[in-house]
Amino acid sequence: MTKKRKRQEDFQKVKLKVGKKKPKLENATDTTFKTKAIQIPEQLKEDGVLPTQNRKLNIKDLLSQMHHYSPGVKHNALLGLKELLSQYPFVIDAHLSSIISEVAAVFTDKDSGVRGAAVHLLQFLASKIRAEQIAPFFPLVSAHLSSAMTHISEGIQEDSLKVLDVLLEAYPALLTDRSIILLKNFVELISHQQLSKRLKSRDKLSWMLSVNPNRRVTSQQWRLNVLTRLKKFLQAVVDGSSDTEDEGLQEQKDNSHSGRNPICISWKLHANNQQHIQLFESGGLRPKINSSFRLRSLTSVMDSAEKGLSSAENLKGFIEIIIPLLIECWIEASPAQSAPILGNLLESESQQLMQQVLSIIHLLWKLTKRHDETYKMELWLRMNYLVDFKHHFMRHFPYSLQDTVKHKKKEPCKSNRNCMKSSNNVDHLLLNLTLCDIMVSLASTSTLQTDSGWLDMIRKFVTDTLQDGSKLNSKQVNRLLGVTWRLMQIQQNKVATEPLIKAVYMLYQQRNLLFPVRTLLLKFFSRVYQKEDLRTQRIRSRSKVLSRWLAGLPQQLALLGLRNPELSNQLIDIIHSAASRSNKELLQSLQATAARIYDPLEGTLVLLPAEAQRRLVQLVYFLPCLPASLLACLSRCCIMGRMSSDLAATLIGILHMRSSFAGWKCQVQDNSVNDVDYFSFLFSTLIGFSREELTSLQGIRGKPHISQTQLSPIRLYLTDLDQFLHHWAVTEVICHSLSTIPSQSQCFDILQTGICKYLVGLVVIPDSTAGSVLCAINKLLDQACIISENLHRFLASCCYSLLYFLLTIDREDAEHLQKRDMLWGSCISALALLPRLLRLMLQSLQVSRICREELPVVAQLLRLLMQHGQLRSHMITNEFLVQQIIKDIMTLKSGEVQEQWLTDLHYCFNIYLASHPQTPGPINTVY
Repeated sequence: MTKKRKRQEDFQKVKLKVGKKKPKLENATDTTFKTKAIQIPEQLKEDGVLPTQNRKLNIKDLLSQMHHYSPGVKHNALLGLKELLSQYPFVIDAHLSSIISEVAAVFTDKDSGVRGAAVHLLQFLASKIRAEQIAPFFPLVSAHLSSAMTHISEGIQEDSLKVLDVLLEAYPALLTDRSIILLKNFVELISHQQLSKRLKSRDKLSWMLSVNPNRRVTSQQWRLNVLTRLKKFLQAVVDGSSDTEDEGLQEQKDNSHSGRNPICISWKLHANNQQHIQLFESGGLRPKINSSFRLRSLTSVMDSAEKGLSSAENLKGFIEIIIPLLIECWIEASPAQSAPILGNLLESESQQLMQQVLSIIHLLWKLTKRHDETYKMELWLRMNYLVDFKHHFMRHFPYSLQDTVKHKKKEPCKSNRNCMKSSNNVDHLLLNLTLCDIMVSLASTSTLQTDSGWLDMIRKFVTDTLQDGSKLNSKQVNRLLGVTWRLMQIQQNKVATEPLIKAVYMLYQQRNLLFPVRTLLLKFFSRVYQKEDLRTQRIRSRSKVLSRWLAGLPQQLALLGLRNPELSNQLIDIIHSAASRSNKELLQSLQATAARIYDPLEGTLVLLPAEAQRRLVQLVYFLPCLPASLLACLSRCCIMGRMSSDLAATLIGILHMRSSFAGWKCQVQDNSVNDVDYFSFLFSTLIGFSREELTSLQGIRGKPHISQTQLSPIRLYLTDLDQFLHHWAVTEVICHSLSTIPSQSQCFDILQTGICKYLVGLVVIPDSTAGSVLCAINKLLDQACIISENLHRFLASCCYSLLYFLLTIDREDAEHLQKRDMLWGSCISALALLPRLLRLMLQSLQVSRICREELPVVAQLLRLLMQHGQLRSHMITNEFLVQQIIKDIMTLKSGEVQEQWLTDLHYCFNIYLASHPQTPGPINTVY
């Protein structure tokens, strides 16, 4: 067989016959299929675990749509997320990580609608998520923000500023942790790098302002938007630094007293060794250790990027980049230098840009003062930027706003040149003051001659602004006083400082000043006074304006009253500081105004809160003289209850230290407190009521205010519980003061004379007064004291009236029940110390004169007296009187069924008295 035939056999053609089916191929595919219906009712139901919004989408569905290619789907997903999270806030905590990552990812989305919805959702989330919750995820948010700020698209850059606004408002501390990266992003938003020809050898890049014609806003407006955010960011950095200080006055560090806080000392606890007082050489709470060694802070072990602007190297590097750019912005916005300028008028947008430039420089200057080597940093700033600042900033100083504002009627502020603002609320006075603040920080005493030209311009501007009668707000005044203080430190002679102090005083004398403004002025004068007082006596030269200001403070305090407690507190602090330094003018003014300050009805002392009252009470110690009229006012303040009993005790202790009985080893101030006036104060405070009040009580009759018994000529006026407890606490302090007087017998005679003169003969006496008198007698009584018969009878009547009141108190009367222990103790102590007093009280128990309802009370009293251990011997001595009283009681009850109280009386007599060996006979002999 040939090869050709074999080839034909391999590829033989199959012949198909008509009517026959084509045979299936071996590799044929079976295309048949079957279908069945699918039931999906469960999938159409709502998810029972995750809540859904109106479109029946849960959190997972909405987050998954954030990855969709369609901008409309992503926009609707963001709106749906806000709707869902507002209805179910608990979903935020459960899916916080996913929500934050998905929302941050669309910061750089190409569609502006999606970015706008993301900003609104972020603003909503910021109000719901705390800083500590979002802190673990904030690096991711910050990274997306940096990506948006440096994006090539202008629209994404513009929207990144909106994201930055939300984060600065809600989480400033978290945002400032990445300050180095964000600050570089700010720089790149308004400039670009360019290789400088003169720096080619050092391979260093410089920055210059960039212009992008594709933006929707002008280049100047874009820079204004960026610089506004940069200023907010730097403000957050300043506020978040560890050594936080306020602007203006508070930023100077040369005042050593500003950081000191007083130590509250309780002398009672200290005397009992319950409070340890640690004293330091420098005073205050923080000891000052003079050492050449310094501990390394934790920030020193971080790298440069982590430390941010807290590193001097990083701060210098950023200043070197941003200051030239800010100067370029200033040059573009400043008025034309060739044309003549009338008043250096500025347009609104230009002034806004200039204000932001100066504010940023001012914040950078504040950050330089937070470093250890402040002097070196200030010297570096002066060497690098003083020339440029003088040339560009001070050339057209001062600046004013172009008159494009719309004046309104009946608005007096519009007539004031310092209150003029544009439609964008730009304050040209604040612009000038910020410039002044920046410039004066570059000057010092050593450079005074070199800088005298522009310093005189600033001094004249500050003086004119203070003296022109303008209504300034707190921000303006704060910056103005900061510049004034710096000028006073640069040139410290009286010729230069006195006009500045006088100008500030003219502003202080304006009426209807706002509270923040008044507070700033008070702090300024207080600081000037403390600085002046620190000078040695040899070079001290008192400012007349400052002395006049100090002398007016007590009168202002008396006039202010309760209208502004915070301002009153500030006045009190300043007065206390000056009084402790023995300022003559202030002490004279305080002495003249003391009667109004310590008036018991409308004085400052009784109107202000407790802490302010405490400081006012301490001022009593510094008063040159304490006349009788002032002591009478102070006594009324102690007993009226408008200040606490502890504070009243402090006042009494201060007066005792000012008296001649304090036991000073050295000679005290003569005639500060007269002895007669001091005893009058103690007695008046002990009584607790004035003569007029006691006289008005004599006409009160019947319950519930009067407790009356037929066996005592004295009726008790029942005081309120609060008044009683306050009076009793004051009484204990008075008794302690009386017990420290060396001659106890003379002190007792004075007390006895006062009681006989003012209390004996009264029909109605307050229960607290009766108890206080007995308490004082118990404290002062000794063997050398001779008690008159009138006092004996008065005390006996007081004792029985008090004991009768205590035995007749209803159990439901919880208010008077709390008086029982104190009054009972004072009565029993007096009866135990004075046997004559017990005998007179027993003699007054003539039961034949009383009604039958009072007999059980007398019987209960006798039983309690016999049972008391301290009175046992005295009752045995007066056994005959007791027998006679019991006999009279039995006579009145003869023929009646013997009641339980009478049986108890018989039992006690037989146990405690009849069984005594000296008893003349058994009890049954009486009956």
